[in-house]
Amino acid sequence: MNFDIVSIILFLLPAYVSNSVPVIFGGGAPLDFGKKWSDGKYIFGKNKTIRGFISGVLGGTVVGISIAYLYPLGYFNSQFIQILASFMLSFGTMFGDALGSFIKRRMKIEEGNPFFMDSWFFILIAIILTIPLLNTNFYTVENILFILILTVLLHPLANKFANLFGLKKVPW
Repeated sequence: MNFDIVSIILFLLPAYVSNSVPVIFGGGAPLDFGKKWSDGKYIFGKNKTIRGFISGVLGGTVVGISIAYLYPLGYFNSQFIQILASFMLSFGTMFGDALGSFIKRRMKIEEGNPFFMDSWFFILIAIILTIPLLNTNFYTVENILFILILTVLLHPLANKFANLFGLKKVPW
C-alpha cells in the first residue's frame, strides 16, 4: 500500500471532527450524570457531556458519510463499510476522550489541566475500532507514525484556535 496523505487525512477526518464538535455543540448534563467514583472524584468530569458525546459522534459520522459519497476510499470493501468505519472513528474518538478523562481523574489531574494523553489517546481508541473494517493493511508503521504526529500537532493547534475564538476557556 502506498503512503497517500490525502486519503489518510480523509480517513481520519471523522475522528478529528468528532473531537472538535463538542466544543461548539456540547454542554448540558454531564456524561457521568454528576456521579463520583470510589475515589471521590467525578467519573469523567463536568466538561464531558451527553450532548457533547452525541454531537461529536453525529458530526463525525455526517462528515464520514459525505466523504464516502464524494471520495470513496479504497480501504473498504463497500461504501456501507466506509460509513460504518466513519461511525466507529467518531464513536471511538468520543469514547477515547471520555476514557482519557476517566484516567486523568484517577491520576488526580484536575479537570481542564493539560495531559499528554489528551493529544493522542482519542485517536488510538478510534483507529483500533476500525481495524476489523479495513480490507487492507492500512495501519502500517509509516501510517501510524504519520497519524500520531499529525494528531499531536493538530490537536493543540485546534485547541489554541478554539480558545482564541472564545469556544474554550483554556488553550489546551
